[in-house]
Amino acid sequence: MVDYKRAADYLPHDAPMVLVEKVLWVSEESACCQVTVGEGVLSPFLNAEGDLPAWFGIEIIAQTIGVWSGWHGRTQNEYKPSPGMLLGGRGYRCQAAVFPAGVTLEVTVTLLMRDEKIGSFEGAITINGERYASGRLNTYQPDREELNQLMQQGNNQ
Repeated sequence: MVDYKRAADYLPHDAPMVLVEKVLWVSEESACCQVTVGEGVLSPFLNAEGDLPAWFGIEIIAQTIGVWSGWHGRTQNEYKPSPGMLLGGRGYRCQAAVFPAGVTLEVTVTLLMRDEKIGSFEGAITINGERYASGRLNTYQPDREELNQLMQQGNNQ
């Protein structure tokens, strides 16, 4: 059994931008994380009723992909997670406009296709074992030189 660190340890984000809490498992082509809608990492993003707007599901799926990537990076002795980019998504659907207060979201991503820089993942968010939201996300992993160029361009504007 693998002893996983906190999800934040596999991501290049800092609080409050970490939206997943716990890593349940990571395999060669998939990963699964959890987060509870309530006090904790999602607190700053909840509405007045304590619900989380459904569109946050896209970023929660993306961060689960980031956990997958960060965990694999650690297995290759890359101890600092590299930022990745969300290129876009397709077919994101959610059963309601919000994720209800108090529920635990279980997020699973599965690699569909990948080359050195671009990946495509199918993601699903379940509540109590039932699919609540899903979609396909495409990601881009810039190398250090590209990342430095992007950061310099951002600073010059």
